[in-house]
Amino acid sequence: MKNIYVGNLSYQLTEDELRNTFSEFGEVSSVRIIKDRYTDRSKGFGFVEMPVDSEAESAIQSLDGQDLKGRALKVNEARPRDDFRPRRQFA
Repeated sequence: MKNIYVGNLSYQLTEDELRNTFSEFGEVSSVRIIKDRYTDRSKGFGFVEMPVDSEAESAIQSLDGQDLKGRALKVNEARPRDDFRPRRQFA
């Protein structure tokens, strides 16, 4: 299972459109576009999970830099999320 980071997304892009883009390369198990919790607007990046590593690698190689809805995608393997997140300090 590969978790793929997809950046520089158009703010109008839907999760279904992103799924369709990646499904051209193989099976997609999940798609998530990250949204601002207050405005519910896309933050311009998301994650795609593909169960077959070779299909995921093919998608990464083919889609990185490709235009989707007027934006050049930034596609690479997602880094593991750090468990430690510093708390925000409020003055």
